[in-house]
Amino acid sequence: MQIEDNFGQEPDSHGIGGVYGFLTPCVNAAKKADEWQTLEITLIGRRITVALNGERVIDRQIIPGITGGALDSDESQPGPIMIQGDHGPIEFRALTLTPAAEAIVQEVPPRRR
Repeated sequence: MQIEDNFGQEPDSHGIGGVYGFLTPCVNAAKKADEWQTLEITLIGRRITVALNGERVIDRQIIPGITGGALDSDESQPGPIMIQGDHGPIEFRALTLTPAAEAIVQEVPPRRR
């Protein structure tokens, strides 16, 4: 899942909220640089839901394959979380991981157009 400064740009699988090269968010819900973003990701198997700043931007979509950043191809086993940075500075204020079997998923309604 991409995290970068794409405020005001068209949604793209390579931009904030996208699954690199595979899934494009339905809307770019990014805030301006120097404002804290909130992000909630639920990943069970290959099915992912992404809420960015309270807006569901990817809703229970299937990731069709292994992304280029995968550490290995064993999708059936839990693995590490990798934060890769190569496009400029980024800060995290809080990072919470909850096993999916125990997750309490807050329903974020999809954005109406």
